Amino acid sequence: MDTSTGATTIPTQLLENRRPVERTILVGAPHRRVAARIVDEHMEELRQLTLTAGGEISGTLVQRLESPNRHTYIGAGKVRELARLVEAAEAELVIFDEELKPGQAKNLETALGVRVMDRSELILDIFASRARTREAKIQVELAQLEYLLPRLARMWTHLSRIRGGIGLRGPGETQIETDRRLIGQRIAELRKKLARVAEARQTQRRRRRGQYRAALVGYTNAGKSSVLRALSGDDLPVEDRLFATLDPATRNVGLGGGYKALVTDTVGFIRKLPHHLVASFRSTLEEAREADLLVHVVDVSHPEWAEQQGVVDEVLSGLDLAGRPQLLLFNKVDRITHAEEAGVRSRMIALGEPPCVFGSAIQPAGLKPLKDALRARVRACRPRVTLEIPPGEGALLARVHREGEVLEQQDNGMSIRLTVRLPEPLVGRLRREPLVRMTGHREGA
Repeated sequence: MDTSTGATTIPTQLLENRRPVERTILVGAPHRRVAARIVDEHMEELRQLTLTAGGEISGTLVQRLESPNRHTYIGAGKVRELARLVEAAEAELVIFDEELKPGQAKNLETALGVRVMDRSELILDIFASRARTREAKIQVELAQLEYLLPRLARMWTHLSRIRGGIGLRGPGETQIETDRRLIGQRIAELRKKLARVAEARQTQRRRRRGQYRAALVGYTNAGKSSVLRALSGDDLPVEDRLFATLDPATRNVGLGGGYKALVTDTVGFIRKLPHHLVASFRSTLEEAREADLLVHVVDVSHPEWAEQQGVVDEVLSGLDLAGRPQLLLFNKVDRITHAEEAGVRSRMIALGEPPCVFGSAIQPAGLKPLKDALRARVRACRPRVTLEIPPGEGALLARVHREGEVLEQQDNGMSIRLTVRLPEPLVGRLRREPLVRMTGHREGA
């Protein structure tokens, strides 16, 4: 947050990063038609999110609904049951898996006597604790403030009960009307900062033109960071938890045969991802928009991998990325049987899904199928040209061999004639070399 003269300053009660362990009750309110296994999976994911945020699970309540109660989301009887559960467990916090309207959350807090938050607020809190770089912190703060603005009256009362805690790390307020003005000003400042970040990223992308770019997308904890780490050999941070990485990492990955690609790891997606958060991270996700290929990483060992794949497809569609070339990588194949792998392959063929490969980031050569697929795509994008280079231009000849794929070479004593596939930047430079004669045309692999 800016402390320079003239910058808007938001009071810091909610910026304190204390993480008290809070006894928490989890509430699910799915539609009656949702399958039991899906409900169980969603509640388990909410449990994992709560543990990630530092909560202690003291109980769970589920009510199937035909439609939400407009005052309290769940029915009046369930509210009374929930109040008894809160009292018995001495809980301090209730987290709903569904998104609550400000009025519903306020009514529930009045009835229960403890703080109530929803899944969106929980995810925003986790992102706040994970943000490390300046860009990520700006993005998360903007999302939190936009989420907070219509909920100021309810959030203000939290400060009389607790400092810090789940859902209370991040932007805060003092008097409601003053805070609305301050938060509005702060939102405007953050949007300007993100616009400048977007311009800087665009400059970086312009420098990479001519290089093949692939972006790893997928559900959180699908293994994207592990894949990039295995591809690049770099010691990138990898953790087996939700939203372990917020900031995109780009590495130049060798694919064999002189081919390379820039591969970027993007932020993971999740079911019911808060729309404020998606909007704030749009500049980061521009890496995916500018990519030649989206590598959709799917944890094939997860029992609900198909649902997770569908969630990611929905988010990509919402970002206008659905039409981008896509390759499915079924990751963690080391955790399933050969019969299960064969079943997934058959399903993909029957559904006519995008091309897919299977791999493992932890097995030796486990990502060879992915490298082979990327190399074929890079190769298809390269022009095939014929060069004639004087024998004395050894450095130039070495560069062609190093950066291109030499398909044929002949030496007639007067010149060295090569048929070669080259990256676009090198083609452009060689065209300007007075001693090099070039002919050729673009064609597929």
